[in-house]
Amino acid sequence: MIYLLDTHLLLWASASPAKLSERASQLINDPTSGLMFSTAALWEVAIKSKLGRSDFHADARLLRRGLLENGYAELAIDGDHTVATLDLPELHTDPFDRIQVAQARVEGIVLLTTDERVADYGSPVELV
Repeated sequence: MIYLLDTHLLLWASASPAKLSERASQLINDPTSGLMFSTAALWEVAIKSKLGRSDFHADARLLRRGLLENGYAELAIDGDHTVATLDLPELHTDPFDRIQVAQARVEGIVLLTTDERVADYGSPVELV
């Protein structure tokens, strides 16, 4: 199975694995799982860390390098992803979360999240 990890899961997996739920840890550490991250997550980290958000205290450059070195695949945002946000109900207003939901739908992969509001979108989002 291929999983797209949302921004908080990426941060926790890379710097604070103790914060991961047992289910998230199992999926991330399963050697048969294909793990991906969105360029939207890197953009979110870059913006929110620059704004001083304590929950985004990370260097987006180092995060990207570490994810790639650990076998994660990078999913760029393209036009199909962008226009697919038009099909999403207004359950969540965060544009970074919305684009990641749209990416998962377009690519036919599962978005793993810790955010219950994002999980309200249903398949292909999984709350972990």
